[in-house]
Amino acid sequence: MKGVVISDNVRAAGRGTGPRDVFEAVERLAGGLGTGLLALFAVAGLAVTVAASVVGVGLLLLPFMVSLVRLVAERERARLGRWRHQVISPYATRPATGWAGRTRAAAHDPATWRDLRWLACHASMGLLLGLLGVVLPVLAVRDLSFPLWWRLLPPDETGTSLGFPVHTWPAALAVSLMGVSWAAILVGLGPAMARLQALPGLRLLGPHPSVDLSERLARLSATRAGALQAHAAELRRIERALHDGTQNRLIGVAVLLGVARDALTRDPASAEGAIERAQSAAEQALGELRTVIRGILPPVLEEHGLAGALTSLAADCPVPCQVKVAELGHLPVAVESTAYFIAAEALTNTARHGRAATASVSVSRSGDVLRLQVGDDGQGGAAVGAGTGLTGIRRRVEAHDGTMTLTSPIGGPTILEIELPCAS
Repeated sequence: MKGVVISDNVRAAGRGTGPRDVFEAVERLAGGLGTGLLALFAVAGLAVTVAASVVGVGLLLLPFMVSLVRLVAERERARLGRWRHQVISPYATRPATGWAGRTRAAAHDPATWRDLRWLACHASMGLLLGLLGVVLPVLAVRDLSFPLWWRLLPPDETGTSLGFPVHTWPAALAVSLMGVSWAAILVGLGPAMARLQALPGLRLLGPHPSVDLSERLARLSATRAGALQAHAAELRRIERALHDGTQNRLIGVAVLLGVARDALTRDPASAEGAIERAQSAAEQALGELRTVIRGILPPVLEEHGLAGALTSLAADCPVPCQVKVAELGHLPVAVESTAYFIAAEALTNTARHGRAATASVSVSRSGDVLRLQVGDDGQGGAAVGAGTGLTGIRRRVEAHDGTMTLTSPIGGPTILEIELPCAS
């Protein structure tokens, strides 16, 4: 089975009515309009094929039409995936061969009939909602700006969205109020329309619930294994830091104190130097111990929260870094520390490998989702598994059932986007 890898714990976008939610809803509806047109084309092709099958000619086209329907369905799954919905593709990785085999396999595959049900819904309701999502902003802008240009129209032109003539200023202002109504409809209903347009795809384009459950369990098992590996690696790092650094310093302190004690009985004057060296070694051990503690849970994170910790992190970054943190509310400690360490690792990658002149870190929250974005204007070419710490970042993200998106073309820029569920 193959899947569109998007976390299903992330809530659907467009649940609010702020400017960002409205613009996002319009973008989603416009994208749904595109797949709706493809669905309408596929429905027309199916109708022609079924009609031609009456005389036997259309039967030869059935496997092709099934492939076309699946192609349109995959486009919709990909579209839903871009908006943080998990829609796993239900098709077998080894399709049957030959006309008879492909036709028989498609007829016995429940996903085929689910695709057809979705196709009918999306070619009608989804297409209509997409048209409304595109037309409503146009009508709102047109009628709101109508008083600015209505005098330029020929006398026989109406110019209004509803087609009635306008010849006076009061009527022109009334048209602008109608534009406010279109905008209000868009603000009030746009996010709900986007969710309604996506609903058939979420219900019908996934596999059978039993298959979905097994896929989910497999994914959770892999995520758990990755989290355990990341935890074991972190324990090994802490153990090495304590064994190779702090422990050796403390042994040195013990030896120097023994030397100082012997010197006090034999040569008190020389004991002062040994005591000073022991004090210096103790201070170094204390500094290394603090470094290890900061690697577990940085004190700045506990004292100043994620915003202050990221600001401090950016101040210490060799590359000039701009930090933008929106209102985050209360966050679980595990999510805060994960976001902090991801930002730290990403900025370290930027400084070591990115050859960047500037970097940026932005954090925001939408409902129960924390969004972290780290970017730079460097040379690009970053990839997971290339030895730059991105594998560790991915494991941290997967441990929280979040999502990670890396965009890093050759020549830059590099943008790392992280989404972490943060419900308390």
